[in-house]
Parts: sequence; C-alpha cells; structure tokens
Amino acid sequence: MLRLSIRRVLPLVVAALSCAGWTAASVTDSRLEGAFRNPVKAGWIFVHFQGSPGTVGFQHGYLLAPEIEDAKKAIELSTTHDVKHSWSNLRDVAEKVFWPQVPDEYRQELEGIAAGLKARGSQLDIMDIVAMNAFMEYPYYYGQIESHSRPASPGIGDHCSAFVATGSYTKDGHIVIGHNNWSDYLSGSRWKIVFDIVPASGHHLIMDGVAGLIHSGDDFGINDAGIMITETTIGNFHGFNAKGVPEFVRARKAMQYATSIDDFARIMEHGNNGGYANTWLVGDRKTNEIGRLELGLKYVTLERTSDGYFVGSNFPINPKLIDEETDFPASDPNTPNLVRKRRWNQLMAENKGRIDIEAGKKFETDHYDMITKEIDPNERTLCGHVDRSSRGIKGWQGPFGPAGAVEAKVADSAMAEKMSFVAGAGHPCGIEFHAKQFLKAHPEYAWQSSKLEDLDTNPWIVVAASVQP
Repeated sequence: MLRLSIRRVLPLVVAALSCAGWTAASVTDSRLEGAFRNPVKAGWIFVHFQGSPGTVGFQHGYLLAPEIEDAKKAIELSTTHDVKHSWSNLRDVAEKVFWPQVPDEYRQELEGIAAGLKARGSQLDIMDIVAMNAFMEYPYYYGQIESHSRPASPGIGDHCSAFVATGSYTKDGHIVIGHNNWSDYLSGSRWKIVFDIVPASGHHLIMDGVAGLIHSGDDFGINDAGIMITETTIGNFHGFNAKGVPEFVRARKAMQYATSIDDFARIMEHGNNGGYANTWLVGDRKTNEIGRLELGLKYVTLERTSDGYFVGSNFPINPKLIDEETDFPASDPNTPNLVRKRRWNQLMAENKGRIDIEAGKKFETDHYDMITKEIDPNERTLCGHVDRSSRGIKGWQGPFGPAGAVEAKVADSAMAEKMSFVAGAGHPCGIEFHAKQFLKAHPEYAWQSSKLEDLDTNPWIVVAASVQP
C-alpha cells in the first residue's frame, strides 16, 4: 500500500487546523501517518484515511474536529426539534438501542473518532458520535415506540432524486448513476465531505458524507470491487426493530465489503432494523448489471437488469409494503414523489441511448414541474427547492421550509474504475439560498438561526481517490 510520510502530511494538517482556529498539539501522532485533508475546493473538503478501524477513526476525529463539532450542533438542533426529545434522551437511546448492535470493527472506528476529537480538545464523547451516526433513524425509533401506528415520516427535506441506467439507455452501454441529496438545510449544508478510505480489511471506498459519520448518510459511494451505490428514502415508512443492526452500520459495511449486487443485498438485509428505510440503486461495473433493492422491514424486493434503468424519488413500490409498512398516498398522482417519478420516466425515455455524465448532471439539477409544465423549482421537481414552496396548484398544502437538494453526484463505469465521481456542492443548479433573507421573511424558523447557513452555487468538479490500494 502506498503511504505518505509524516513530513508530507504535517504541512497539510497544520494548515487545515490553523484555518479552522484549532491548535495542532499532536500532529506528529503516528496514527496520522498517511492521512490528510485537502483545502476546500468548490465547497468540498476531501479527506484520506487509511489503516485499522481505530486508526481510521482517529484520523477522522482529528482531521475533521471543527467540522464534527459544527455538524453535531446542527444535527442536534434539527433532530431534537423533529422528534421532540432532548439530546440527552437521544444519547440514552444511542447507548441502549444502537450501541449494543454495533459490531466490534465499527465500535473501534467510532471510538477512534472520539479519541481523535479528544486529542484536539473536544468535549464530544462516544455517545455523541453514535447519536450523530444514527440521527436519521431516530424518527423511526420514536414513531414505533410512541404510537405503533404513526408512520416515521421523514422531515420536509428528507428526500432524494436518484437514477441508475445501463445497456441501451446509456451512451456507451455501461452504467451511469446519479443522486442529489434532499435535506433540511440545517444538516444538509454539512454534507460537504468527500471520504477516501483505505481500510485494513474490505475494499477501498470513496463516498460523500458528513463529518463524524462513518457512513455516507445520503449513501452515494463507490468501492474498488466495482460496486456503485446510492438510494432514496421510502416515503412515509413506519416500523422499527430495536434488536436489529443500525442502518448506519449496514450501509457502511455494504459500501466496504460488497463485491456484487447479491452481496450488497445480503449485507443490507442481515439484521435489518427498519431504520432509515430506503430503496437502494446499485450497479456492478464488472458485470454491467444494475439492481434496485426496496428494503422494508417486512417486505424486501430485489430487481435487476443488464439493459434498463431504475429511478428513485421516495415512492414505495411493493403493494404489500405500501399497504402494511407505509402511510404513503399512493392513490394521489399529484403527490410530489410520484410527480418526480413521472419526470424521471420521461427523462429516461427522451434520453434513451444518450445518458452519460453530462446528462446525469442535467437530470440532477432539473427544475421542470410535470404539473405546471413549467420550469418551477419546488418540491415536485427532481432538484427540490422546498424553501420556495409550490406555486403551481391552487390551494396546495404541501411542505414548506428551509430544505431541498443540497448537493449532487454522478458517476459512470469509467469513473468508478478510477474511484472517482463528479460532485456539485451546495446548489449546483445555480439557485442560491440566503439564510438571513429567508429568516427575515419567515420568523417562524428563527429557532434555526444559530446554525442555518447560506447555500451557494458551486461548479461541478471531479473528485478522485488520492491513493490507490
């Protein structure tokens, strides 16, 4: 394995810490050997970690300490507001429900993050880190234990738009995959890290994510076994098994260890707790096959093809899953998730045989509303702008708030072979969000004022693994 010396790493570490206003007291720690972070580029922070689980975790906690502190504050503010429980309560759930189901490898990595933070003088501890990693699973947990019938509906911004295509649908006949992350802007503006990880076991992986999380969270990533992964959340899903394996563990394990679509499905299904239930879109560049795994708690459906496409926009598929595990309004064709599904199918048909990286970038920044037949960015368009609200349907009572698509990624098989993808941070579509202006116009969101940030427009850039295994 190619390694970087401490002499080469040291200037990068010192520069990063100095810019963040943190001290660099222990930059010669041997656990930092081979790890580095690059200067911010087009909104993205690129980090490289390598080694044993504890070492990877220490590098993570140490090199991203300012960003982890910031992300924790944003996640705490967003999650406690959504689930109506204190951070102290979330820490208790993390310790009693999630932590016992975390296998030793990822316990070591999470503990390493806490150790790296401590070396930087942070007061965050292991349960803060576990609670951060599980933050998208709390609505499912509380929804199950507090009502048993109330769906663990995601917040107004917790949606995504994704596709994967192959065969006659793509320009070169190989796989193209794309995803944009819809989130509330509190947490979503923190999805700005590109993780390049060479673990001691498993596969080299590259993924987007949030500082402090061992999984991508919005789940876009590639490994050197040729597996290309993304997902969209199943809308209005309910159900949770407190004895199951957390989604954040299964998602990271699948990214790190899967060597085939079957492998991926097996890892995601094993011990499934139902938390953060998703429809997963997967490609295997070795076989040119793609798959769609709808992973409910009771019902699991795996489809696959070597000539076709799968799309996601938070709509459930299996009729039994819809009836028994969701409260999704499947009979309403104008529900935003189904409007986006129609747009996806339209784009796939119109672009059959021409889908490539450039087409994927256009898809993920698309503002065409199938209801109004206009360019009208809102919660019904593939590139969502929930903060702008819907203006197209008289009397529409849909979602509103500071939320929407916060970044986007696209890759094809050729890029995946090089462990790379194109990424657009913030609003790559070109529409900026200005927090102060929004809060002035909508004082009901003043509770977010301490951590709500602007979302700037950024150019698409290529991000690539810096060290090949």
